[in-house]
Amino acid sequence: MRIPIYQVDAFTGTVFSGNPAAVCPLDRWLADPVLQAIAAENNLSETAYFVRNGDGYDLRWFTPAHEIDLCGHATLATAFVIFERLDKNRLSLTFNTKSGPLTVRREAARLSMDFPARPPERCEAPPALESGLGKRPVETWKARDYMAVFASEEDVRSLRPDMEKLATLDLLGVIATAPGTEKDFVSRFFAPRAGVPEDPVTGSSHCTLIPYWSKRLSRPRLSARQVSARGGDLDCEHRGDRVVISGVAALFLEGTISV
Repeated sequence: MRIPIYQVDAFTGTVFSGNPAAVCPLDRWLADPVLQAIAAENNLSETAYFVRNGDGYDLRWFTPAHEIDLCGHATLATAFVIFERLDKNRLSLTFNTKSGPLTVRREAARLSMDFPARPPERCEAPPALESGLGKRPVETWKARDYMAVFASEEDVRSLRPDMEKLATLDLLGVIATAPGTEKDFVSRFFAPRAGVPEDPVTGSSHCTLIPYWSKRLSRPRLSARQVSARGGDLDCEHRGDRVVISGVAALFLEGTISV
């Protein structure tokens, strides 16, 4: 069996930065073990698979370890492939996913994704969170992931997490965030229990970050940067129970998988 594959760097306009995602168009769904095996072989933080369904698409995301319910950068990468390679005349599309319908709109090179908001709740920091990050956060919150809020961008940049300790936590991942020096806020994202020690740029974490920073800064539109080694920029907007996450992408690879 031969399957098309694209590798796209998301939330960046140039290759070798942003977050790389593999994107595989399918004529029909393959067995889940095959999808998982391909994702493990790709060994990227996410492999996205999609199948045409009427005027939209069914979309799923797999880390090297398991399927997840929401992924931003691989959604951006998938939309980029459809807009740039498969359906160049479209200006918007809708993905059917485990997190409900997700709409992506194109304005020139910029793609805007409409995602569910996941506002966090204040909580006590589990011992493994502080010891795993190696630094005490100013505040701790949780939604799908734990969110550790620090005082400065340098606090977030200087973190050297113990991934074994973070992998023992009961939630999917850990967001570290702080006010930015050039952007409204910065973040990093760690998900060792999902097979992704540090994700370069994480759209889904911004479903939690945007409501928090929008409330804290008292405005709906925000600029963000994920300060991983590769780094990436996101434009954000809070719209009540939804958030809009916007960015650009760059194609790195186009080929075929043989399985």
